[in-house]
Amino acid sequence: MDTTLIAQYVLAGLVIGVIYCVMAVGITFIYSVMKMINWAMGEFYMIGGYLQYLLITLWLGPSRWYLALPLAVLGAGLLGMLIQRVLLRPMFVGQVERLDEYATIVTISLTVLFRNLAIVLFGPYQFSPRDYAPAVMLGPLPLNGSRLVALLGAIVLLGVFAVGTRWTWFGRALRAAAQNRLGALSAGINLPWVDTLAFGIGVGLAGAAGALLAPVFLVFPESGALSTVKGFEIIVIGGLGSLPGSIVGGLLLGLVESLGSVFFSPSFRDVYGFGLLLLILALRPAGLWGEQTREA
Repeated sequence: MDTTLIAQYVLAGLVIGVIYCVMAVGITFIYSVMKMINWAMGEFYMIGGYLQYLLITLWLGPSRWYLALPLAVLGAGLLGMLIQRVLLRPMFVGQVERLDEYATIVTISLTVLFRNLAIVLFGPYQFSPRDYAPAVMLGPLPLNGSRLVALLGAIVLLGVFAVGTRWTWFGRALRAAAQNRLGALSAGINLPWVDTLAFGIGVGLAGAAGALLAPVFLVFPESGALSTVKGFEIIVIGGLGSLPGSIVGGLLLGLVESLGSVFFSPSFRDVYGFGLLLLILALRPAGLWGEQTREA
């Protein structure tokens, strides 16, 4: 096997793995703070892709694609905050406990709603903005310009997320709610507002993944379905509720899918991820960084 070809597939796997990380971190962040699973994350991925495409083709133009990305992230995040405020916040009981089964039904309903709304508005067609940049060479390895932009954009987003949650006052409030909601409420933290902010940030990250990959994987109503599956694969591999686990799980999934495609068959690309998932669960049922128990 040609070592240059293997290195090229490793690079491609790392690029896609970093984008997977953005999606998985969004899912994990919402779960960590709100203690609920948002099953509509894939649809926010799809919305981010559509926003990126529309902003570039109808308003900003291909030369200002770099302005479309933050606007697409902001649009997905604001929509998420609105949904959380209107549909999810009323399910609080005493501002601490949530009716989880109803929240699950709401997010599943949003999946159906957004997917069918996209079909009504845009039809069952595939769209894609133009490539952001020409292909570049990383040493002897060629890399598509749009994939390079996606890689750099994802790294910047993850860096901003890490700094924001670590060093800002609202980041400390979010981490306090993730560690102990009752303790955070006792300390005077406004949990309803924290939940709204966390939901907006989480779905904004999913929208960012969709926007970054819009010229790579195309935009269409069903584009969020596979991203949802991969996102949940990653958080189970890394450990439910673990942000470091989400990052490591995303990179592992990207590498396994890419190397499996070159050593075996690209037709079974998605199967390799499930194989990794089953292997990890057999060895570590709680995931790589998962909690063995959770305090009430």
